[in-house]
Amino acid sequence: MTGGHPGCMLAAAFFSLAIPLGLDRYMAIPAGNPLTRASIERGRVLFFDPRLSGDGTLSCASCHDPIRAFSDARPIAVGIDHRPGRRNAPALINRGYGRAFFWDARASTLEAQVVQPIDDPNELGSSLAAAARRVDLEPAEIANALANFVRSILSGNSRVDRFLNGNRAALTSDERAGLELFRGKARCVTCHAGPNFTDELVHNTGIAWRDGRLIDDGAGRGTFKTPTLREIARTAPYMHDGSIATLEELVAYYDGGARPNPFLDPKLGRLFLTPDERRQLVAFLNTLSGDIQFGVSVVAPRKHGSGSANSR
Repeated sequence: MTGGHPGCMLAAAFFSLAIPLGLDRYMAIPAGNPLTRASIERGRVLFFDPRLSGDGTLSCASCHDPIRAFSDARPIAVGIDHRPGRRNAPALINRGYGRAFFWDARASTLEAQVVQPIDDPNELGSSLAAAARRVDLEPAEIANALANFVRSILSGNSRVDRFLNGNRAALTSDERAGLELFRGKARCVTCHAGPNFTDELVHNTGIAWRDGRLIDDGAGRGTFKTPTLREIARTAPYMHDGSIATLEELVAYYDGGARPNPFLDPKLGRLFLTPDERRQLVAFLNTLSGDIQFGVSVVAPRKHGSGSANSR
C-alpha cells in the first residue's frame, strides 16, 4: 500500500525515512513542512526539552517514554504540579500515517496536535508563545519540528509482519490461530485494519458509559479514536481512561460485548470465544511488538512493559 493525500508531498522527496517491514512505504508530508534531517533532529531535541513546560520540570517525553512505545504506565496522564489530565496518554508510534489525533480526534494534523499539550494547564502548563521564547524559536518552528520528529517514530518488523511476508515460522500455532480469530470470529479487524491496525475513526465502545450516563463525551456520544494495536504489549493500561489493565482483560471486555449503551457501535456484540480462543487472541496481540525507531538513526531498546502516551 502507498498512502497519499491531496496537497501533500511524499517523505521520499525530502528525507528518506527507513520504513520498517509491514508499514506503508511512503508517508504523506504537508507541503509547508518538508521532512528534513535538520527538522527531525530539532524536533528530537525539543521533545526531550523541559523548557517547553511552564516550570521546567516536564518534557513531551515525560508521558511518552521511548521504551514504552512513547507512552507511560499511568491510567491517566499526570502533568505539571502533578495535575491529573483528562485521559490516558496514547502511544505516539506511526502517527505520521494518522488522519486524526487525540482520543477525541479534534486535531487533523500533527502540526496542530503537538503544540496543544504545551498550552494545556494540566499538561506542560505553559503557553506556546512563552515556550517559544524560552527555546528561542518561533511557535511555528516548534510545531513543525515536533511534528516531523513524531513522523520519524515508527514501529514495524514485528513477528506478524515477518509471517505475513513469507516467514511461516515467525508465529507459533497458537499465534496463527489468534491471527485467524482476529480476522474472523473476534471481528477485531473491523476497526483495527490496515498496516497500522487502526481505521483512524471514532467509535463508542461503551467505556465512557457509567451509571446510566456518559462520563466523557469524547468526539461526541462517547466515541473515541481507534488506537493502533502495534506495540500493544508495551502500552498498557488500555482505553481512553486507562481502565483496562491487561490484554486478557481487554479481550474479555470485547468478548462480553462491551458495555451496552444507547450509542454503542453496532459492530460490537458478544463474541462467544472459548477460553482457548481468548488465550490465542492474546498470544497474537503480543506478536505486534516489533522494532521502534525514531529520529534519524535511533532504535529504542526492546523492553516489554506497561505504558501509554499523549493524554487526550
